[in-house]
Amino acid sequence: MDLPAPQLAALVAVVDAGTFEAAARALHVTPSAVSQRVRALESSVGQVLVRRATPCTATPAGDTLVRLGRAQALLQAEARTALEPAAGRRSELGLAVNADSLATWFRDVLGEAAGWDDAVLRLEVEDQAHSHELLRRGEALAAVTSDPEPVQGCSVERLGTMRYLPVAAPALLARHGDPSGRPDWSRMPVVVFNAKDALQHDLLAQELGERVAPPTHRVPTSADFLEALALGLGWGMVPETQLLPLERAGRLARLAPGRHVDVPLHWQRWRLDSPLLGRVTEAVRRAASAHLRR
Repeated sequence: MDLPAPQLAALVAVVDAGTFEAAARALHVTPSAVSQRVRALESSVGQVLVRRATPCTATPAGDTLVRLGRAQALLQAEARTALEPAAGRRSELGLAVNADSLATWFRDVLGEAAGWDDAVLRLEVEDQAHSHELLRRGEALAAVTSDPEPVQGCSVERLGTMRYLPVAAPALLARHGDPSGRPDWSRMPVVVFNAKDALQHDLLAQELGERVAPPTHRVPTSADFLEALALGLGWGMVPETQLLPLERAGRLARLAPGRHVDVPLHWQRWRLDSPLLGRVTEAVRRAASAHLRR
């Protein structure tokens, strides 16, 4: 089976850009050329690779070849950089990271990458329980994930544990607590990061022994989520490293001393003999070792 690099590149461009026209602009060719390359690839493998919709998406067979196309592009870019170091080329590396990691320990990785002259990072922010899907679809070459089962073609290693604590602004607790200071879990408003964020409602189920539906606000950025809690919009689960300065300042208080949720984090990466991917992995290990619980 012949899988020419230009055809794989056209497939990746269509999936990334969402349309054949946008893919053509990214590749500096005509839409007709992109369409011909994708059709030729589909003819070669005998399967439909792209769902022609708005936006275009890859079929399961297409996901497999998108992963191949991205891997091939990375290895080719690294080879060109090694052969012509004076050209100043940079290889693109797609990574999936959950928002809380990006706001805390993963910043050490960004600090190291700031000194690299041969790479650009393309970060996808995704919940740690769902980031492995980006690996499956070929949208990321490595990911911080809570899933210990490796995606096909990937290796996985344990990084450590991120501890989350239930907290609220003291004024909110005063309005929704009993005289002893115990929160009224069933009525106190809650803040979640997005629709995939189950940490708060999982803790509620543990506290009450049943699922309840208190008023629920959604604030989808890490910094604004933290500020919303400090302003008293609702209670929420916060990484302990983010909590400490706000707790010392009296802006947030722990709702249930001793109660916490530990989320194990893993690093999944494609099995590629890529110096850049290896360098990122080493940076991730150092950052996780310095900040995450063992």
